[in-house]
Amino acid sequence: MEFTRGGRPVPMGQLERWVTFSTFGDAELVSLTGEIDLANAPEIGKAIIERIEKAGKVLIDLTTVSFLDSAGVRLLDALIGDCHDHAIPARLVVGETGAARMTLQLCAFREDVLATDLDRAAADLTG
Repeated sequence: MEFTRGGRPVPMGQLERWVTFSTFGDAELVSLTGEIDLANAPEIGKAIIERIEKAGKVLIDLTTVSFLDSAGVRLLDALIGDCHDHAIPARLVVGETGAARMTLQLCAFREDVLATDLDRAAADLTG
């Protein structure tokens, strides 16, 4: 699959600078890093949706995100909403401090889906 950035193709290898996938326990782990903004949020969103549509549980790690603009916040809101609509438990891991936590708190993002670390997030999903 090929994504575009400003009308030009973005190779999947470049997309991996912002998003990687793995597992954490029985959850799909999506790790985001760097700047998540209008320039890359659509590509990131498409990649995440393709990966998590069959997941039982989803953790999205934002602890190494250095900048999150309104497009990034909208992306996270849409992902959490889609997971909720499909009965897929999901949590955003934002750490104790950092750009993602600060931005989401300023936007009054849902506190019930935020966790400070992966272990707590995974525990939230199991019970």
